[in-house]
Amino acid sequence: MAKDTKTRRPRAETPKGFRDYFGADVTERKAMLDRIAAVYHRYGFDPLETSAVETLDALGKYLPDVDRPNAGVFGWQEEDGDWLALRYDLTAPLARVAAQYRNDLPTPYRRYAMGPVWRNEKPGPGRFRQFYQCDADTVGAATVAADAEICAMLADALEAVGIERGDYIVRVNNRKVLNGVLDVIGLNKAYPEGDDLRGTVEAAYSEVIRKDVEKLASEDVLRTIDKFDKVGIDGVFELLTSGRKDQSGAFIEGVGLDPHDARVVLSFLTAKGSTNKDTIANLRKAVVGSQVGIEGADELEQMVGLLQAQGYGPDRIVIDPSVVRGLGYYTGPVFEAELTFEILDEKGRPRQFGSVAGGGRYDGLVERFTGQKVPATGVSIGVDRLLAALRAKGRAGQTMQGPVIVTVMDRDRMADYQAMVGELRAADIRAEVYLGNPKNFGNQLKYADRRGSPVAVIQGGDEAARDVVQIKDLVLGAKIAESASLEEWKSQPAQFEAPRAELVAQVKRLLARNGD
Repeated sequence: MAKDTKTRRPRAETPKGFRDYFGADVTERKAMLDRIAAVYHRYGFDPLETSAVETLDALGKYLPDVDRPNAGVFGWQEEDGDWLALRYDLTAPLARVAAQYRNDLPTPYRRYAMGPVWRNEKPGPGRFRQFYQCDADTVGAATVAADAEICAMLADALEAVGIERGDYIVRVNNRKVLNGVLDVIGLNKAYPEGDDLRGTVEAAYSEVIRKDVEKLASEDVLRTIDKFDKVGIDGVFELLTSGRKDQSGAFIEGVGLDPHDARVVLSFLTAKGSTNKDTIANLRKAVVGSQVGIEGADELEQMVGLLQAQGYGPDRIVIDPSVVRGLGYYTGPVFEAELTFEILDEKGRPRQFGSVAGGGRYDGLVERFTGQKVPATGVSIGVDRLLAALRAKGRAGQTMQGPVIVTVMDRDRMADYQAMVGELRAADIRAEVYLGNPKNFGNQLKYADRRGSPVAVIQGGDEAARDVVQIKDLVLGAKIAESASLEEWKSQPAQFEAPRAELVAQVKRLLARNGD
């Protein structure tokens, strides 16, 4: 039997978990990122572009919310045995840069970065393996003034792209306050109320207790309080203690805290008061006896004072203990930008848009390279999420205006048409010459329609002999085609003749009239 020698053609399809971006999407994203970059530039931050590829050692195990980050990257092994991978975020490369160029960079080093990142995770609705991030970070500043500055800059960036004040809130918490809560839990578990030996043995066992509590926090308590926004107060209490049944009826085993300790955690999560001052006072009550907890509350108080001095009040930035996402990753203040306006979900139900950015202080990342503590703080904006929000607000998603089309009536006069388009471009007008088969003029106008072109320029042999051009207002023509009566359009003809020398001026007039 003869072998089938027919060449197998590849399927023309986007790989699973990836997507293609066309003109309007790319243009809108660039416009948004340009506005954000202008804010970052105004704050004194410099742009940084790092390689899309890092060594696996440099990436490390710092991927937030993933237990096994090395399994979540696109990696490969080189011939020399080294493992490389596509970056999964923009922070790990920054840590490498800060360590590698520490003798050349200013301290503190302020940078912003924008670009694609890749995660080898199971794709799903709205979850892609490649997506854009937009980060800003300060490396080398231990003061909470750096954290406050990031929050203020985030608020300014949201307003710069079109999110009005009142439609967003930047919520701030502090990992140190949670550590203080865990201190209290540890003492309560080791020394029940009324135990007269508590003071005697405290010094001897405090270090052991702290290690046990930190282990419990990282593996159990942190994971549980991260579910606060999903299961609420009662659900978190059940999960911290004996467990609960989920919506399917399956039983989820609890952490095993006694009710007293669980209520200490809840006092932290529910400490938000009517003012920032009240919230901080409630947090101080939750961490009584913990030095690190009081330090965290002090830092929040300092941030409020610094922000208020710059004009950022609780209508824009607020202390909110319910911000718990990523607390296992951060070492100090944490923040999250939430959009508060309502949209309709896939079932037509109103809901708030939700979070579009998050960040915080992470003082342990650069230390992996240098062996020395290097303070750092920053924020990452979800580019696709923010762009979706702008579309929901009507600030993006508009039909992109196409170029002016110079049609081709005579093949042997291509130089004349190129001269026309050259003059339009020199006047900063987007324009192109039709480069398809010019035999059928109707196809040229169909092409202009598909491109969303506002104007078509026409010059045949007769017009060339009289040194004039025909200018067709395609926007007005579409309106006339939609209208039942032509009376209202008689004073504004959709096509008119103009001297060749007035080509640029007449096109500019039409574009201005049509709002471009």
